[in-house]
Amino acid sequence: MKKWMIMTLATVALAGCADIPNYQSAVKTPPPANLVGNWQTMGPQKGLVSKEAIASLIITAEGDTLDCRQWQRVIAKPGKVTLFDGDWVNVNNQVRVMPLELEGMELHYDKLRLQKVQNPTAECQAALVAQNQTAPAQEQSQTSTDAGGKKHHKMMMKNAKS
Repeated sequence: MKKWMIMTLATVALAGCADIPNYQSAVKTPPPANLVGNWQTMGPQKGLVSKEAIASLIITAEGDTLDCRQWQRVIAKPGKVTLFDGDWVNVNNQVRVMPLELEGMELHYDKLRLQKVQNPTAECQAALVAQNQTAPAQEQSQTSTDAGGKKHHKMMMKNAKS
């Protein structure tokens, strides 16, 4: 039993995994200029629930993000950009960590390929306005649940470096 536990811990350590216990512990970092802007999927993609669905990722110069998915309704998740082990990643408010990989003029993010667009969709713009109006209340609510001792899901991110 002891050997099994030690081997498991060693495997996790050697795999380059890290945990982020809560959203507040992720440090917001201003991203490079080529990541800043409005990114959107073009056409059907495997990472979306339907071929009619659209995904957008808004990245500000300060490092704030809004992951906006729309199909039959709009789901918008705020997040922040951080530098993790030399790679740029987005950490959303559900402590989900997703790499931001720029390949030419295409951004690879959460099983999606996005291209830079001038403006986000009208639905995502509305979600962004709503998010900016409720952000202080959400942060205070999140902090109070953290202080209450609520268990957090620990996100394990495997380092994709070879």
